[in-house]
Amino acid sequence: MVATAAGTGVRRRRRILGVSCSTHFVHDGFTDLIVLLLPLWQAEFALSLAQVGAISSTHHGAMTIGQLPAGLASERWGERRILVLGTILVGLGFCLLQFAGGVLGLAFALAIGGIGNSTQHPLNSTLVARAYEGGPRRAALGVYNFSGDLGKMAVPGLAALALVTMDWRTITTSYGVIGTFAAFGILFLLRGLNFGGRPTVLPASAAPPQAKIVKSGKFGDWGIRQRRGFALLSATSMIDGAVRATFMTFLPFLLMGKGAAIGTIGFALVLVFAGGAAGKLVCGLMAERLGIVRTAVLTELATGGSILLLLALPLEAAMVLLPVVGLALNGTSSVLYATVAEFVAPER
Repeated sequence: MVATAAGTGVRRRRRILGVSCSTHFVHDGFTDLIVLLLPLWQAEFALSLAQVGAISSTHHGAMTIGQLPAGLASERWGERRILVLGTILVGLGFCLLQFAGGVLGLAFALAIGGIGNSTQHPLNSTLVARAYEGGPRRAALGVYNFSGDLGKMAVPGLAALALVTMDWRTITTSYGVIGTFAAFGILFLLRGLNFGGRPTVLPASAAPPQAKIVKSGKFGDWGIRQRRGFALLSATSMIDGAVRATFMTFLPFLLMGKGAAIGTIGFALVLVFAGGAAGKLVCGLMAERLGIVRTAVLTELATGGSILLLLALPLEAAMVLLPVVGLALNGTSSVLYATVAEFVAPER
């Protein structure tokens, strides 16, 4: 009986991790497909760089603002339902892009997609952290993070190849349909895993030692055990995310100014995200050895320095540098994400 229960628990963990990784792949593919399409939208709709930044910020802003409500909604209705709804919304947003006739149409569709995309990171990371509580949580979160990098590499790269024979409207609609099918996959694969409402709290006798901390009614009763540490992580993540979003928005235009074609830009994005995937592994190892603070300072300095160097380099040298930029740019996030769970009570 014990062996059977243990085997069921392992299968449950793996199913949650598999679904979370697949969802991360699809959702991050949506976000970074936008980066590839920005130069095409600028040319077709005669957009200024300010308008390009505005429509990119519309998606990122909606995605950012929606994360906290998504987390709160999941505590009432369950992660599964909110994830399904969010994945349908992001797929719908990309299908609506085919009807865009200008900057307002693009912004409207991207806002819907951003709201849907906001559900993925907080809810899937919660599912993985909870499933692997008392187990290899950092490793599981590392696999989950890496799956998003695969989506960032694969989707823009394949889209750049598809643009040779297809227009961007066909590509966004097709990927939007894929997102809709992914939502039904989540609905089916996470069925029966008790995600119908607030997370189940382990009984005191079964809870790991760190879960036996008295619940706090402070700070919104979100289960945050160390306010200062959580606030510092949040501030660092905010700055890091702002730099990453701004850089990725205008990288295609920087490369175009150096003479890059759309296919070259697609390959450049693959290089950046390949470096980012490696960076999450490298920075994770650095954090174990040097500590979180030193690792974050080093990676942020490397990010700023490599971006400044990239501005001055010709196209060929810039392409060589891009994996290094990606390593520094994305490496910090894995350290931050994995550390958040240490400042929050497991049941929250």
